[in-house]
Amino acid sequence: MRPDRIEPGPGQESVWDYPRPPALAPTTERIRVVHRGRVVADTARAVRVLETSQPPAYYVPRADVTDEVLVRSERRTLCEWKGVATYWSVDVGDGTVATDVAWSYDVPVAAYASIAGHVAFYAQGLDECWVDDERVVPNPGMFYGGWITSRVVGPFKGAAGTLHW
Repeated sequence: MRPDRIEPGPGQESVWDYPRPPALAPTTERIRVVHRGRVVADTARAVRVLETSQPPAYYVPRADVTDEVLVRSERRTLCEWKGVATYWSVDVGDGTVATDVAWSYDVPVAAYASIAGHVAFYAQGLDECWVDDERVVPNPGMFYGGWITSRVVGPFKGAAGTLHW
């Protein structure tokens, strides 16, 4: 059973007001991903994916991702809305690899065509993720990849015991 939702304050959004199926919302917010001191992604051309119960996931154009750090994984999953997801690991060249910390939809279903050529990142597996000048709080768990900022209120799906809300 889901706990009571938190009412949003001025300038905030409740993830319980996000639609199902998810909505796409282009944003000009500056989205940055940094791992082990290296910039992995930096854009003001991301697409927010807004889905009921989850903080927004930010999809960054591949042109704004440091190409040499992404390593395609063998992992694939199926999203009932967007299609088949491909996963990516991040290798910044220091001898460590952050495994399966990004995903993309190479050929999403037609309704989500605008995220083709984009990649999203799990804040849980990377050192720093930013929306403008605010450092993101990772979504609990590793199933959902939403980014929690002061702009969104929950409760958020993802932590242990929340998958069947």
